[in-house]
Amino acid sequence: MKKVLFIILGSLLAIYLCYMAFIYYVPYSEGTRAGELIKFSYRGVVIKTWEGEISQGISGAQIFSFSVLDQDQDVIEHLKEYQGSYVKVTYIERFASFAIWGETKYFITAVEQENSPHFNRN
Repeated sequence: MKKVLFIILGSLLAIYLCYMAFIYYVPYSEGTRAGELIKFSYRGVVIKTWEGEISQGISGAQIFSFSVLDQDQDVIEHLKEYQGSYVKVTYIERFASFAIWGETKYFITAVEQENSPHFNRN
């Protein structure tokens, strides 16, 4: 009886670990988006994650919400610096997310400041 219980628990653990590895290592899509960085914060009650939003239009009707993993410290510092600026971000979309990673399925891997196509900065 104990042997069957260990086999069942071991199988469930292996399935769960395979699922986590699939979610982490297999991206659904990769791409770039640009817009005005309107929000970037470290939020949460028990599990704190870095979350942000980019407005992709003049009226703010199209908002792109994203997360940043804690290990990407250079991206976090750049996003803090570029708050309120027009930015271009490179992201990975995952099939799902875990609470310890962030609230969204979109994870920023790189960010760079761009010139806004709506306003001239002279």
